[in-house]
Amino acid sequence: MSSMYESDPHDERGTLGQGNRDASPLLLARLIEGEIIPRLLLAHRVDAVAAIVVPQGAAITADEADAFVPEVLALEVPALLAQIEAIMLRGITVESVYLDLLTPVARGLGEWWERDACDFVDVTMGLWRLQQIVHELAARMPVPMTARGGDRRAFFTVAPGNQHSFGLVMIEEFFRRAGWQTWSAAAPSQAELTDMVGRQWFELVGFTVTCDDQLHQLPLTIAAVRQASRNPALAVMVGGPIFNDRPELAQMVGADATAADGKLAVKKAEKLLELHGRRPPAAAGFG
Repeated sequence: MSSMYESDPHDERGTLGQGNRDASPLLLARLIEGEIIPRLLLAHRVDAVAAIVVPQGAAITADEADAFVPEVLALEVPALLAQIEAIMLRGITVESVYLDLLTPVARGLGEWWERDACDFVDVTMGLWRLQQIVHELAARMPVPMTARGGDRRAFFTVAPGNQHSFGLVMIEEFFRRAGWQTWSAAAPSQAELTDMVGRQWFELVGFTVTCDDQLHQLPLTIAAVRQASRNPALAVMVGGPIFNDRPELAQMVGADATAADGKLAVKKAEKLLELHGRRPPAAAGFG
């Protein structure tokens, strides 16, 4: 897979000509980072992204996200990444890509499936491509130095019966970028879940839910996880479209909170821990 920062420095020798010989290394680095690399990226990617580029400086629009849905079904990951690279050249942050592009695209895939515009295999492949994009962007984009979280540990999984894990990948990435230590499992049994939280200390366990049918078993699963948890004050959060429409369901299934997206989920999790003082004892660790 090509790197976002692939380029040939020799193409821009003229830019670093006579007038820059006396420049400090810091100024030179800023020039390369701020001007030369973006121009190289644009030159190398323009042929692959003509269909997705909108005016410079514009935010990701709903129409742009809608147009990306068939692209995810038709194109492979490198081509999709090339389009996203062009979007980010407009100054769009990786968080905005996650929230304003990939998340609505995943939702759009579900809507296409409901309308029989694509089948289960199409949706599964599309979501798999979105997951690969998240992993690739995460590898390229270092966690900000200002990220908080420290020794806070979170475990994320899907509700029983959930066959798609893109939401799981997305939420874990937001917590990772906030400085949390994160673990996840796509389809653990209840026994595996209780064993995990009984052996290892977590401040938070999060469940992603995609449809009503997955709510039936969730209260029992959450209750079992709380009972088995090594942390007696474990925080539990739930997320997914059903909770966005009916947030009161979070309390009904036994969770402490829900959030409409990953960025808000981090803020709510931090608030839960601040309110309840959910910190591990000095001896807590991984057994």
